[in-house]
Amino acid sequence: MKRAVAFAFALLTATSAHADVPLQLSGAAIEGGLVIGKTSPGALVTLNGKAVEVAPDGHFLLGFGRDSAGAETLTVAVGNDRVTRSIEVEDRTFKIERIDGLPDRKVSPMDPKDLARIKIEKAAMDEAKTLREARLGFLSGFRWPATGRISGVYGSQRVLNGKPRRPHFGTDVAAPEGTPVGAMAAGRVAFVHPGMFFNGKTVLIDHGLGLQSVYIHMSEARVQAGDWVEAGNIIGAIGKTGRATGPHLHFGLTLNGLPLDPEAILGKMP
Repeated sequence: MKRAVAFAFALLTATSAHADVPLQLSGAAIEGGLVIGKTSPGALVTLNGKAVEVAPDGHFLLGFGRDSAGAETLTVAVGNDRVTRSIEVEDRTFKIERIDGLPDRKVSPMDPKDLARIKIEKAAMDEAKTLREARLGFLSGFRWPATGRISGVYGSQRVLNGKPRRPHFGTDVAAPEGTPVGAMAAGRVAFVHPGMFFNGKTVLIDHGLGLQSVYIHMSEARVQAGDWVEAGNIIGAIGKTGRATGPHLHFGLTLNGLPLDPEAILGKMP
């Protein structure tokens, strides 16, 4: 039976006892969580038999999706030595969120021009998501991009104007229009758009090893693609562009395309 999980998750902190295979793990082993690992440079790392990218200095990232509850098998090999660890991913219960008052055109677009625009914008953003930043910006640490009322949570089932939609993969922070938005961590700006159909003004930042953060519905973007930003650098301002009923920031995190939970990773908002 699933149980509700508060926003104070237990952290997974472990160090390998195998002297020939150093292994350090820290983070939240829960649905939507992220674990940061460190081992020997050149080590081979797999999760459930699937290769995990390892940085030249031995860092790697493990992400767990909305439906990842259960045991995951992590294997780290250094030469002829290896260590295997079972990671139990904690189960969670997700809310149902109902949002009414959206223009029907934004809920179920039917106009051929809208559909063509959506397709072009999606392709451009998908291409940006394939970029790979070599620097490990996430090592700078994480911080909330803005503070305010949490108006939308990760994993919740969205019902828009009475119509069920896919889960909400991100955290919404409601605050006055114009409130500054800062970078979650150091990274390379991979994508900036002046006004997407659904997302409005959008910024995508690559933090290394496939970890990317996205900031949407903003009133303005203050960076350009290719810029390097440090944690907390102002990248834009909260707005209500795109599919939004009021001023807020939709803040999302993905690891190689897998949506993660910002609240599980950043902790309690200050």
